[in-house]
Amino acid sequence: MNDLPEIGKISPEIFNELIFPRLGASSQSVIVGPQHGIDVGIVEIGGKAVALTTDPVFIVPEYGWERAAWFAIHILASDAVTSGLKPRFLSIDLNLPMEMTKEQLETVWETMHRECQRLGISIVCGHTARYENCHYPMVGGATVISVGEKDEYVTPKMAGAGDKIIITKGPAIEAAGIFATMFPKLIEREFGPDFSERAQRIFYKMSVVEDALTAVSVGVRENGVTAMHDATECGIWGGLFEMAQAADSGARVEKERIVVDDCIPEICRYFGIDPYASISEGTLIITCREHKAREVVEALSQRGITSSIVGELTDPGQGMILVEAGRQRKLEHPIVDPFWKAFYDALGKYDSLETRS
Repeated sequence: MNDLPEIGKISPEIFNELIFPRLGASSQSVIVGPQHGIDVGIVEIGGKAVALTTDPVFIVPEYGWERAAWFAIHILASDAVTSGLKPRFLSIDLNLPMEMTKEQLETVWETMHRECQRLGISIVCGHTARYENCHYPMVGGATVISVGEKDEYVTPKMAGAGDKIIITKGPAIEAAGIFATMFPKLIEREFGPDFSERAQRIFYKMSVVEDALTAVSVGVRENGVTAMHDATECGIWGGLFEMAQAADSGARVEKERIVVDDCIPEICRYFGIDPYASISEGTLIITCREHKAREVVEALSQRGITSSIVGELTDPGQGMILVEAGRQRKLEHPIVDPFWKAFYDALGKYDSLETRS
């Protein structure tokens, strides 16, 4: 049996060996079950498609309580919207550290309420308590539920050869956003105050809610978007690999066509990470029927979201190909996200962090 990873998500091999064969009672109501490259499960209830996604409640005090709460909600909602369905309901469990104060909880909960209200999400149930041995950033778990018609959801099984691949915002949105937020004085010293201020604005790009809902507004399935995947652990390269596998397809992607956000290359070079293999909450990978791909890019642009058509899905026998500087090579899953080591190394090196509360 393969060893468990030191940090981060378990490998596909461990998932296939331990998790996938043991999924409780079988049900014909399950339309989409757990699998790699798919961020939601979908069931049929009362003739409707109901998408569900579950993630940790991720609160990082060093971000500042409002930013931390905003990010926690958008982590959850960003997975939900990859179904193509609008998030409607939230069930949330908060297992809070003993050191959290009433005032801090009030700020966090007010921000969560306000952001859910803005997104149209109703909080319907949960559990809130403080316990010993609970620590930041993982302070509970939550499930977001999306509801729509059965012909409105998308899943990688609907994607196939010939579909264009669209990527929004570019690589390392989350990695750079976190570095900029956690180390503002360091980045200001290295790159100047204007750069540091621009870099800190990346934080609020760490969401794909608007990206996904804008994309599917153009159309779905044969009339538009066929699948979506949030590029989190292992970034764009990992997300592309997972999505193509889930679609039972190959892929051909041209690296130079991928948009790159302001400040990203400099931050990633400084901290010594590959931006394309690094965690990137906020980057949405979309597959789309060819005749609607340009319209999706234009719709995103009208909402101020940068994106580009970077390649296409191919027959599985052609494999996964990355074109870089005119040369082709095999696209492989990074397996280990370089952000985590770089982040914890930086925490150890810069132990006198100056963060904004």
